Amino acid sequence: MSLALRNDLAVDKTKRKKRRELTEEQKQEIKDAFELFDTDKDKAIDYHELKVAMRALGFDVKKADVLKILKDYDRDATGKITFEDFNEVVTDWILDRDPQEEILKAFKLFDDDDSGKISLRNLRRVARELGENMSDEELRAMIEEFDKDGDGESKC
Repeated sequence: MSLALRNDLAVDKTKRKKRRELTEEQKQEIKDAFELFDTDKDKAIDYHELKVAMRALGFDVKKADVLKILKDYDRDATGKITFEDFNEVVTDWILDRDPQEEILKAFKLFDDDDSGKISLRNLRRVARELGENMSDEELRAMIEEFDKDGDGESKC
C-alpha cells in the first residue's frame, strides 16, 4: 500500500470517528420520538408510526424510504422495527446530514417572501407563530447581531 493511500485512509478513519457520535440531546430526541410514536407501546413501530417519527425528527421521508427501512430491518416480517433498529437508521441519517443544507432549510423557514434575507417582518411572524411575545426592539437586536452590511436584515 502506498504512503499516499495509507494517509488518505488514516484521514478517512479520523473523519469517520468524528462524525460517528451523536450528542446526548440527539440521542434523547431519537428515544423520545420512538416512544411518542410507538402509540400501542409494543416497543416496535409500524410503517405509519415510523414515517411520522422520522418526520418529527426533521427528515422529509417518502413512502419508498419508509418501505425500504422496513424491508431492510424487519427481520421477523412483523411490519415493524424495534427501537434498536430505528436508532441505527436515524443515527446514520443524522450523521449524514449536510450542515450547510440544514442551515439553508432553517433560513427558508424565516424567509417566507423568498427575498434571501430575514427582515423584521419575517422575524416578527416567526416569533408570533411560536407564541413568543417579543418587542420590535428585541427582534431588531437579534437581526443586528447578524446584519453584516447594516441594512437592517440578515442574509444567508
